[in-house]
Amino acid sequence: MKEETKKKKVGKKKVFRRLFFVSVFISILTLGALYFLNILPFIYFIILACILFGYDFLMALFMLSKGWKRRLFGTIFTGIKMVGMFFILFYSMSTMNFLHKMNGGNYNTENYSVVVLNQSDYEKVKDIQDKKVGIVKLGDDKGLLEAKLYLSKKVAVEYVEFEDLDSLASALLKQNVDAILLEETEKKLLEESNELLDKGRVIYEFSIDIEIEDGLVKNVNIVKEPFNIFVSGIDSYGKITSVSRSDVNMLVTVNPITHKVLLTSIPRDYYVSLHGITSKYKDKITHAGIHGIDTSVKTVEDLLDVDINYYAKVNFTSLVDIVDELGGVDIELDKGFKAYYIDGKNTVNYTFQKGNNHLNGKQALAFARERKSLALGDVGRVMHQQMLLEAILNKVLSKNIMIKYNDLLNAMNGKFVTNFGTENITKLVKQQLKDMSSWEIDKYTLEGTDAHEYTYTYKNTKSYVMMPDVESIQTAKEKIKSILAEN
Repeated sequence: MKEETKKKKVGKKKVFRRLFFVSVFISILTLGALYFLNILPFIYFIILACILFGYDFLMALFMLSKGWKRRLFGTIFTGIKMVGMFFILFYSMSTMNFLHKMNGGNYNTENYSVVVLNQSDYEKVKDIQDKKVGIVKLGDDKGLLEAKLYLSKKVAVEYVEFEDLDSLASALLKQNVDAILLEETEKKLLEESNELLDKGRVIYEFSIDIEIEDGLVKNVNIVKEPFNIFVSGIDSYGKITSVSRSDVNMLVTVNPITHKVLLTSIPRDYYVSLHGITSKYKDKITHAGIHGIDTSVKTVEDLLDVDINYYAKVNFTSLVDIVDELGGVDIELDKGFKAYYIDGKNTVNYTFQKGNNHLNGKQALAFARERKSLALGDVGRVMHQQMLLEAILNKVLSKNIMIKYNDLLNAMNGKFVTNFGTENITKLVKQQLKDMSSWEIDKYTLEGTDAHEYTYTYKNTKSYVMMPDVESIQTAKEKIKSILAEN
């Protein structure tokens, strides 16, 4: 009998020892994940390691002591600790996976369509063999050359070049060419401005990726030196690397020493010279996005006479998903207004009231896009975009975000691209955890006057533009330099 009792005690001790070793192993695994994630200041990491191993040792004393109450206490709290470590390990792995994927997309995606008239007999791309295909060259023709090369593997055609989109569409409608080759953004522009939408149809679609030049990154020590980030919001859904008009053009100037941030917004119709494009015509800054994020970055550098260190690009899908995963955001308005936008073939209407407005993803998108019902027009819209970005930042930095942390990472995954770099993200998080400082956010919007001018995109038709105010640009330059110079 005594022998059997002794064996049971030995067996129980083995179980408790195994539980102890499993707990220690999970602690080591969790600490390893946090070490590779590299967001904890070193002193915090050491303190956490001491707490975990001290906790394991203390619970081991309870589990291996005499008395079932002590053993039960040690077992229960070891189990609770292990569950907590599993959650931390899960969040750490999710974060590492997100950061690993975050830097993907160092290229522009151009989506091309071969368009023919509805009444034509052409059904497949092979049907336009040896036919005339119209093209238009807007800026750098690298993408167009790649598109022609890709198409040549499918069919041999004769290309006819036109100087602008209107001439290209007119040539197809008058049947001077049999088909036209269009990038998706060019197709959208034509559908908005003439009858191509009703009289044309697509017979073939394909995409090509154009690598962004490495020189776009200007690295600094982001916890010791001020830096600029260009934020571009493109007017499209789906693949974030696709080129499209940049409806949001915002320069975020960050001084990590003084903990000051300046948001400088540029209205989408600001009439500027597009970088790298030689022409007697200027264009709306929104059209810089058609030529890729690199053209947008360099155009803003030219305009504000600054170096942009990094960029981040989002689209409509990004905004809707992120706001929804945050559980919505709150916006305080001095005056209400109505907004609408076209979602596919449907018109979506929203009413925003004076006072507090709790916005879901689609409402946030309408709020950020509306300008026609605003007294300040496009200037009012960029002010709303700044308000929305600030509301999102406040929600992301709130304590309650941990409840939906993993859902938020999933929502953001693949919904934006940046060259900011994983190392810089972890540096910022580590520094913020170290000093827990609050940030002062200032906002400024470039001003201008309404006008109608020929643009590089539409050389034969005058379009609405905003003529830049020289004093406003100078003020923006001074504000940016002031933030960068403070220490």
